[in-house]
Amino acid sequence: MISFAWEGITSFSNFPLKVVTMLSFCVFALCILASLYALISLYFTHVVPGWFSTVLPLYFLGGVQLLGLGIIGEYIGKIYSEVKNRPKYFIEESLN
Repeated sequence: MISFAWEGITSFSNFPLKVVTMLSFCVFALCILASLYALISLYFTHVVPGWFSTVLPLYFLGGVQLLGLGIIGEYIGKIYSEVKNRPKYFIEESLN
């Protein structure tokens, strides 16, 4: 049943792709906030050496990778929608 639900969610909409893209923007924003916090704590409090240079690149690269996957996913979703070759409109009545 879970596989049927997953198939239903991913087959008929591009919403999961948009969620990944929005999640990547959120991770990137959190990375910016974490870098500001780390810089402030680096200059005003005592921090563990190496924390700043270890954690922030991981957050940043994770956000960039998610952003890349989201953009590629949305692009492929649009290609898939176009390849289905569905008509853009239906003609209800034809006049001769």
